[in-house]
Amino acid sequence: MDQEATALPTTPFGHGGPAVTRVGLGGEGVLRTFGEDAGARSVIREARKLGVTYFDTAPAYSGSQSYLGAYWREHPGERERVFHTSKSARRDHEGALADLRDSLERLGTDHLDLWQIHDVRTQEDVERIAAPDGALAAFLRAREEGRAGRIGVTGHHDPEVLLRCVEEWPLDAVLLPVNPVEGALGGFLDKVLPAARAKGMAVVGMKVFGGGHYLNPKAYLTPTLLLRYALSQDIDVAIIGCGLADHVRTMAEIAAGFQPMPPEAQEELLDSFRPHAARMVFYRGVT
Repeated sequence: MDQEATALPTTPFGHGGPAVTRVGLGGEGVLRTFGEDAGARSVIREARKLGVTYFDTAPAYSGSQSYLGAYWREHPGERERVFHTSKSARRDHEGALADLRDSLERLGTDHLDLWQIHDVRTQEDVERIAAPDGALAAFLRAREEGRAGRIGVTGHHDPEVLLRCVEEWPLDAVLLPVNPVEGALGGFLDKVLPAARAKGMAVVGMKVFGGGHYLNPKAYLTPTLLLRYALSQDIDVAIIGCGLADHVRTMAEIAAGFQPMPPEAQEELLDSFRPHAARMVFYRGVT
């Protein structure tokens, strides 16, 4: 590890899991592009220099898997020092396994630390994934064979759909949106999150800045405030998509200086969102 590494806080990933940094590099930002090799390399390099150990990606995120794989190949031994995730949005057994093979090849690794059933949106999705020839069987097989150390599910459209996955499937982790809009609306943070914790699952937060939509310095909605709110929830990791190395440094600085937001301050923040939350959320689908 580079000697300039920031003293980022860490936590066990779920019940008895390995230590991971409380912030991770998301697969969005410059990683969700094609042909931006230099920019992607700069962001990944900065994340490693500052001590980030959690790396998120997915086949759906453009060239992100290839960018990461190229970096690990250029820096032998670095892959083994991080907690690496990927995903599959395929709903069938064979399609999911094909995604896994492709992810491993692109990332230049023989296993994922976490493989996630991606973007479950509807009850029909749940039924298809859990069918005998569905993707869930592929995920269970990959965990049994060691190609995935842990398996999880992701969702941001419908809390009830994600809650069903958490309650019914033998998972290790869930990835869900964590921001003040979600705190005001309810569903993901007050239902899915505690259900996951009751099963000993790890919880990863996404959409901390609402894809940048919620950042507004004039309204005091700064990266520090929103990331502090997210890390004050009962989550293990918050993932942030970064467009520049400067964004990685900002993320790391906020995490390194993190102090929990008092409950009364959280309520005051949520009160400011409640009148507008239903109009502000843009990623929840109509189901």
